[in-house]
Amino acid sequence: MLEMSSSRRLLVVDPCDDCHQILPGLRTIGWNVDSCNLDAVFDRSCDVGLLRLQPFHLERPEAVKDMISRSGTEWIAVLSPEVLKLKKMGDFVGEWFFDFHTLPFDVSRVQVTLGRAFGMARLRGQGLSAVASAGHELLGESRTIRDLRKLLGKLAPTESPVLIRGESGTGKELVARTLHRQSQRHDKPFVAINCGAIPEHLIQSELFGHEKGAFTGAHQRKTGRIEAANGGTLFLDEIGDLPLELQANLLRFLQEKHIERVGGSQPIAVDVRVLAATHVDLEAAIVNGRFREDLYYRLNVLQVETAPLRERHGDLAMLANHFSHFYSLETGRRPRTFSAQALVAMGNHQWPGNVRELANRVRRGLVLAEGRQIEPPDLGLEARQAPCVAMGTLEEYKDRAERQALCDVLQRHSNNLSVAARVLGVSRPTFYRLLHKHQIR
Repeated sequence: MLEMSSSRRLLVVDPCDDCHQILPGLRTIGWNVDSCNLDAVFDRSCDVGLLRLQPFHLERPEAVKDMISRSGTEWIAVLSPEVLKLKKMGDFVGEWFFDFHTLPFDVSRVQVTLGRAFGMARLRGQGLSAVASAGHELLGESRTIRDLRKLLGKLAPTESPVLIRGESGTGKELVARTLHRQSQRHDKPFVAINCGAIPEHLIQSELFGHEKGAFTGAHQRKTGRIEAANGGTLFLDEIGDLPLELQANLLRFLQEKHIERVGGSQPIAVDVRVLAATHVDLEAAIVNGRFREDLYYRLNVLQVETAPLRERHGDLAMLANHFSHFYSLETGRRPRTFSAQALVAMGNHQWPGNVRELANRVRRGLVLAEGRQIEPPDLGLEARQAPCVAMGTLEEYKDRAERQALCDVLQRHSNNLSVAARVLGVSRPTFYRLLHKHQIR
């Protein structure tokens, strides 16, 4: 049983005679070898893949790209020197394959490359499993995000309104969707409306609907967003931008649980749970007369605060890798990892746009990257420069270095704190003590 669990699985796709000749030797050194044609790949699983690349593969490159993207492992191309010289073949191999071998095989080199590919596949798999294990859209393992998931688990089953506060780009709509998904209303509609993105003269109709002939251009009855959410959840994003007149109408709905369409006279009962979100200071808006105090208390029964990315220590690398895989399908490029310089540059950036900015920068990086890794310029970030730090005591220097070391190791190993502790050369209890000391997690 131990031998089976430690075996390394190699899948050879569209093998040639040369491939068949080296397979016995690979089995001797511990590889569990299987082979198939390209169409049957998705019925097999492997740790490393070997593909005999032919000119016809360039005629259907999407099939090869799909195979590599969905397998979640590293692939090595095997091709003749003549095929390698074909137009675009070099770019295709460099983009999608971990390495390549030209025929005839150098057996010792093949063994070394397979070992390196296996190690890289395992590292890549650890990162993917960390993302997949979360099981929801609120990704991350920082103390902040874990506390948020715990809080949402408590709030979701209730019927009370929730006010979600936080900076732009911190995932307020993801919080709302999580609350809906974990609620008793999960099989009913989730309807979101951005109160700041709809022209003021249309908001009344968008929220409450209208009857045919209610105004010029109302050629037929329209169901409003509130009515469309009946039985489910209504998410009012940027509630602070709702005009005062509409705030009064919304308050009346929250009190009476029914609406009237524009141009109508019959009350329509609607059962929804209301979630609202804002990035503005509603208390200040109340003082300035821009937000109704009575509506504020109706919406602010339960409250959730989303943390800015700069405070989610240890989540940055995990989120960046998640977006790299997510947007690779859109860009048609293989998911890329980030160079050490890119990780440092991301760690040094303040992320004013939060997770939304990170997603957009990674998306840009996938398009612009020319090498196997995404570099700082690809992300639109500068390589880290040595900060100009005011002189201090030796103890202050030690504290700064200690905190920086903790932040750096968490960016790489946030999903495995035992590994993070070993990298720093300290015990796990000591590692936790240092995290507590610097208030990092």
